[in-house]
Amino acid sequence: MDVKEAIEKRRSIRKYKKQPIERELVERLLHYANLAPSAGNLQARDFIIVDDENVKKKLARAAYNQKFIEEAPIVVVFCANLQRIAPYGQRGINFYCLQDVAAAILNFLLVATSEGLATCWVGAFDDEEVAEILELPPHIKPVAIVPVGIGDEKPIKTERYDLKELIHYNKWGGKI
Repeated sequence: MDVKEAIEKRRSIRKYKKQPIERELVERLLHYANLAPSAGNLQARDFIIVDDENVKKKLARAAYNQKFIEEAPIVVVFCANLQRIAPYGQRGINFYCLQDVAAAILNFLLVATSEGLATCWVGAFDDEEVAEILELPPHIKPVAIVPVGIGDEKPIKTERYDLKELIHYNKWGGKI
């Protein structure tokens, strides 16, 4: 599957088959995640692969009881590494590291789609609770929880804004 097809097919899936996913496959997906661009090539991101049922259950609770998180065979928590981005000061800590992690997440989602896997980018969770569950040091901040598995629901094609409403030329509201 080429990248355009993966972009077209990718959907947020919240129901997974009870079929295990090999850690090696997830590590391969993370290889591609880490090839995403990053500020100064500092790669201010780390990945936590979770396959422990108890930890997944706690993460689902920390994500405001989004039960589908615990039902996925694997969950990856994408984290910002504030030490690694420190050369860029506060802008790096407050902004660049989030861009670094977001770029890695998108690569991960697209490669997972190309491998026939289902994912969901979850950003709604209690940061402090997730940090405690995963025993994160203070310089590591969770940014997203991404369940991974074989989808067990038909993806729904979501509507998109007309691109003409989103494009501006040379200034806000600028038209050709």
